[in-house]
Amino acid sequence: MNIRYRVELSEAERAQLTALLSGGRHAARKLKRAQILLAADAGVGDEAIAAGVSVGGSTVYRTKRRFVEGNLELALSEETRPGAPRKLSGKETALLVATACSSPPKGRKRWTLKLLAGTMVSLTEHEGLSYETVRRRLAEDDLKPWLRKMWCIPQVDGTYVARMEDVLDLYAEDADPKHPVVCFDESPTQLIGEVREPVPAEPGQPERYDCEYRRNGTANLFVFLDAHRPWRHVKVTEHRTARDFAACMRDLADVHYPNAELIRVVMDNLSTHNPGALYETFPAPEAHRILQRLEFHYTEEFEDRKSPLPNSGGHRGNPENAGRSPTTSSRAEPALCGLRLPKEMSRHCY
Repeated sequence: MNIRYRVELSEAERAQLTALLSGGRHAARKLKRAQILLAADAGVGDEAIAAGVSVGGSTVYRTKRRFVEGNLELALSEETRPGAPRKLSGKETALLVATACSSPPKGRKRWTLKLLAGTMVSLTEHEGLSYETVRRRLAEDDLKPWLRKMWCIPQVDGTYVARMEDVLDLYAEDADPKHPVVCFDESPTQLIGEVREPVPAEPGQPERYDCEYRRNGTANLFVFLDAHRPWRHVKVTEHRTARDFAACMRDLADVHYPNAELIRVVMDNLSTHNPGALYETFPAPEAHRILQRLEFHYTEEFEDRKSPLPNSGGHRGNPENAGRSPTTSSRAEPALCGLRLPKEMSRHCY
């Protein structure tokens, strides 16, 4: 620590730090760094600053250094901590989660951490993988393979991995307004009404409502969600027929993304989710025009747990995708339909 760093704040920086300390919720470390910079700007010595802020002398030194060599934001933020890079990439973590949720190998009652580690070595290019790495990655997704109450995913094979990587590659791409990635799904919902009027909230008493309710029928929610920007749209319909799906695809092309050259749509392979639905709804030239701007990418479904998985999508207007009728996902979220993303990737899709 032979080099001495002198902190000289501008009026704007001094006002920013003062506002930071005067209110709001901030991390304690960030507030201490702000106090260090203000005290250093006032000419207080390092030892006095360390004693007054209750930090070590090295913290004072590092904060001043990061301000002088960088800027105010750099001085207030956390410094990159040393450490080895993650053993498993985002795709490999997704494969680990899918494997842990699939049926264990023949002769095994359930997956163990060591068994998962060995399986990942055979499915990836890693020469070795510790069971502790597997445990930490599963813990991040709150996944415990030894519990019986969890997602049921078909046996992971080459077809499953190919379709999974097709979807993950789309999510990992940089945002491109000309080629957006849109997740599409639907969810039936029950409409309910109150039999008795709720009692409004009062000081010290939350709102109260009666346990009895009245059924007011059902509705269907079509959900559009852009994978690369904070946009989503919900369309409410009475049904979820092929005509409703076709209308949604026309809205997607003409209303929501009129300037896009090609829209990649990620969805499950419900029987109505096929190019034929547009030809059944619109004249052939109109259906052809819409499909020229759409590219369907299908995700896995649970049509038959004992049968092989259907062929992967990703082909524009692929007629082979017509006629499939698995059950639809009941969650209005990025259309993965059983394929669970690791947190570092899924956060871009909500």
